Amino acid sequence: MSSRTYYVTTPIYYVNDVPHIGHAYTSLACDVLARFKRLDGYDVHFLTGTDEHGQKVEKAAAAAGLSPQQFTDKVSQSFRDLVGKMNYSPDNFIRTTEPRHYASCQALWEKLVAAGDIYLGSYAGWYSVRDETYFVEGETEVGSDGKRRATSTGAEVEWVEEPSYFFKLSAWADRLLELYEKNPRFIGPDSRRNEILSFVRGGLQDLSVSRTSFSWGVPVPGDPKHIMYVWLDALTNYITECGYPDTDGPLWKYWPADLHMVGKDIIRFHCVFWPAFLMAAGLAPPQRVFAHGWWTNEGQKISKSLGNVIDPVDLVDAYGLDAVRYFLLREVPFGNDGDFQKRALIGRLNGDLANAYGNLCQRVLSIVAKSCGEKVPPKGTLTEADNALLDRAKGLLAIVRAELDEQSFHRALTQIWEVIGDANRYVDAQAPWALAKTDPVRRDTVMWVLAETIRRVTLLVQPFMPDSTAKILDQLGVPAEGRAFNSFDTELQPGTSLPKPQGVFPRYVEPKAA
Repeated sequence: MSSRTYYVTTPIYYVNDVPHIGHAYTSLACDVLARFKRLDGYDVHFLTGTDEHGQKVEKAAAAAGLSPQQFTDKVSQSFRDLVGKMNYSPDNFIRTTEPRHYASCQALWEKLVAAGDIYLGSYAGWYSVRDETYFVEGETEVGSDGKRRATSTGAEVEWVEEPSYFFKLSAWADRLLELYEKNPRFIGPDSRRNEILSFVRGGLQDLSVSRTSFSWGVPVPGDPKHIMYVWLDALTNYITECGYPDTDGPLWKYWPADLHMVGKDIIRFHCVFWPAFLMAAGLAPPQRVFAHGWWTNEGQKISKSLGNVIDPVDLVDAYGLDAVRYFLLREVPFGNDGDFQKRALIGRLNGDLANAYGNLCQRVLSIVAKSCGEKVPPKGTLTEADNALLDRAKGLLAIVRAELDEQSFHRALTQIWEVIGDANRYVDAQAPWALAKTDPVRRDTVMWVLAETIRRVTLLVQPFMPDSTAKILDQLGVPAEGRAFNSFDTELQPGTSLPKPQGVFPRYVEPKAA
């Protein structure tokens, strides 16, 4: 087992509704990183799960005529089902209703109390049930309908007055700013880093961390009339998974997390509250938090009221799993907002996958099967053109590794597809079908160069499209043990028998209306 660990987490998803494209997107990014790091020799732990407490869940359960536990069991399962549908590879799926999580939260609370960072007071102010967030007056406004809403999210807020425990967040501003300064990669992308710096420099208020007006949550140790604020509870999942409070256990080696992947709407909780809680408890903060953008649908904001919510299950059923996985991470610079357009998805499917990558594989492997005796052809003397293509393919691993460490999925894929484009141009320039008559030895070398280029490219595409790449590597005769990156420089062996080639990326044809 590698001594290099890599711990990547999705946010744990709130169970007040079923999964949508945003959930699929975050988890997909984490899955690609986890798969890449495993192939690159890391001891990876990839965590996802569901956040199941809070007033919003209690209300949604009541509206559905279910107990909160029955309700969360049902909705949590829909997130588990998405894991299978999207071919994610988490090492565990955590639920905040698990007994181990209660124990972890209560242990963390006791540490914060012992450190002098929690005190009892009373809360009076604006609270959004939908966002599970407190807002000061200046962060709200009254609309034309007379209802007060949070200006940042549009969620209705209500006036809340109740006894509450507080975390001394106001005392942590300087230490948080020092953390950000010493660790410039702690927050990504830069636009989010600047947003958090501005927020913390503006001064921090103490944070209400318990509620008494409802009961669905983790009880405060020694004062069970109070339950923990859902964000203190939810964030703790990341260390619950590592065995907290047992910091000598087998999973603690993964802490601190290498990456928390989140949507931009919850970056404040992960970059301000969470590191403050951890440092107050004497624990290391995570290494990096990256916040991606939001999707719109054909130029419109996605909302249930507009009826334009994108169901990832429907997408996969219509266009195919690996095509959807590829499109979501190729279409938009990760970290930016993106617009989902059906024609763009079909364009990527037919252009990038069927025409560029699929056609390259199909025509190369078909020529090998037909003209090279269904074996990897012999490698003769390499020309300048041969080496130029091979060198570009060889250089891809370092490039893709660096891009993924910055969560630049689209740039990694762009670089890979540039080499696919080079390979297609090389086929046309070398014209192996003509060489078959004039110089079959040279034809064999050209085909070896192409097959070897496809092998290297395909190894790197594995984390993005695991099913499709497995089929291509099968057709190249690459054994299972030769698919990790420690075999990246192990070239195809001439004479290896190859199976009959089959197309992997069919063109998408719009179904005709009935």
